Amino acid sequence: MPTREIGILGEDIAARFLEQKGYKILDRNFKFTIGGPQKGEVDIIAKKGDLICFVEVKTLTSENSFSPEAKVDFIKMRKIAKTAQSWMMKNKIGFDSPWQIDVVAVIIDEKTQKAKVRHLENAMC
Repeated sequence: MPTREIGILGEDIAARFLEQKGYKILDRNFKFTIGGPQKGEVDIIAKKGDLICFVEVKTLTSENSFSPEAKVDFIKMRKIAKTAQSWMMKNKIGFDSPWQIDVVAVIIDEKTQKAKVRHLENAMC
């Protein structure tokens, strides 16, 4: 399966997973741009209670030997935080509102067509 298709499938799985945990999906694939080139993207923006979660989804097939969440480094987290602030401004939500960055790791077994999902809440402490 091509990498882009794996990523889209992983995001769909993550969205369903979050909905089953009681989250409401507010937005998907929100892009932050300033005058041209894209500066950042958030895969899923979800809300549970008063908490807004900006979710980075990382998906790999079971053939890979490391954790998908290991691909989310400090630089990626900083981009997500800036994009989150842009989304909040666009939606007129004050920065004093509770929000956090989560990571959802999806590992797809292409042979069995099953997925394992891990949700790392408040990944940027």
